Amino acid sequence: MAFMAAAATAPSSSSSPLQLHKHAAARRSAPALLLRRPRSRSHRNQLVCSLDATKQAVQEERPAAVNGVAGRTDCYGVFCTTYDLRAVGARWRTDWCKRDEETKAWKKVVSVAVSGAAGMISNHLLFKLASGQVFGPDQPIALKLLGSSQRSFQKLEGVAMELEDSLYPLLREVSIGIDPYEVFQDVEWALLIGAKPRGPGMERADLLNINGQIFAQQGKALNAVASRNVKVLVVGNPCNTNALICLKNAPEIPSKNFHALTRLDENRAKCQLALKASVFYDKISNMTIWGNHSTTQVPDFVNARIDGKPARQVIRDTKWLHEEFTKTVQKRGGELIQKRGRSSAPSTAVSIVDAIQSLVNPTPEGDWFSSGVYTNGNPYGIEEDIVFSMPCRSKGDGDYELVTDVTIDDFLWERIKKSEAELLAEKRCVGHLIGEGEEELCEVTEDTMLPGEQ
Repeated sequence: MAFMAAAATAPSSSSSPLQLHKHAAARRSAPALLLRRPRSRSHRNQLVCSLDATKQAVQEERPAAVNGVAGRTDCYGVFCTTYDLRAVGARWRTDWCKRDEETKAWKKVVSVAVSGAAGMISNHLLFKLASGQVFGPDQPIALKLLGSSQRSFQKLEGVAMELEDSLYPLLREVSIGIDPYEVFQDVEWALLIGAKPRGPGMERADLLNINGQIFAQQGKALNAVASRNVKVLVVGNPCNTNALICLKNAPEIPSKNFHALTRLDENRAKCQLALKASVFYDKISNMTIWGNHSTTQVPDFVNARIDGKPARQVIRDTKWLHEEFTKTVQKRGGELIQKRGRSSAPSTAVSIVDAIQSLVNPTPEGDWFSSGVYTNGNPYGIEEDIVFSMPCRSKGDGDYELVTDVTIDDFLWERIKKSEAELLAEKRCVGHLIGEGEEELCEVTEDTMLPGEQ
């Protein structure tokens, strides 16, 4: 049964015809072009229509802070209209004779939640999602945008306006809100970008605790209302440990469905090998980032290949591979800020697209990609129960398997163990957030945040 939440404010006389009003996160079954009308002020903050026992239980268990006015979820403008995809032709197509057949071939709408939706990374990412660049030209999409506070709601409205003005045919729905229990309803993908940035004088341990609480709440919300097979990509830093916190707070969702973004590190490593070998970057394959998304990360030149050959056969400069290569990858973000005056939001958005596409498209034969995933059952001897970047392959079904045909020499293993030790220390710092004891003195003292992420 569909349900609606009442609007937090009544429409004013000066409002435009495309009004904001409440809607259910779940898609309704409705006739074509059925406009959802705003509720009156008297229905404020109520859930109307019947809810099943599970949804009632979720509502009762939800923290009080998100049950009030701040817990609203609004659809925006034209996205408050329900369309029949079979009846609405793809008017942007030039071949009018085929438009009906092509529209009928569209897949079922995929529901994607994005946290930190008013931020710089999302500013680049959302339009790639809406255009079909990520999930394909036959995949309609519903975007569920999550802000961090009541203050951010107005910015989300602006984001929705830009999406509306872009006229993306595949973008069938946009909803905005600051309550994860509303925004995450039935989502199939959750891209968790929003996190508190590290302020002046803030210790890494403090950042772990502050952001850990955010991802603990979001994990609980996903566990309560998201699709049981939702895929979760954690971008907000420290992303490995935030992903661990999130999955530990979502026990009903497979741990294998959680990823920490290390694809930007992989892309940077590929770029550096291509520059050194004087080839184009599409000649670089089998690149792995091992470990944490920090300065302990291990870009793997041992297994990397350049135009099908082992990288060490093409690049004979062993000193560069052992020393400069890793440092260059680690410092790339900081150097970019010095040159440009801002962080690497555009390339981060591209790496998110790459990470998703690696899961929804089959991995090319013999190749693999990097992702921070849960270590339980890994074949490498890496400590279990942490989120660690490792080489993965996918059949294109959203799932993955760990690669077994890799070589780990002493050089790699020593550095892998250092990154492992850091993640174990981070895990101890957040034990109170993952059900493993009370808050303890955090032993993470070394500053390993990547330049540009502080």
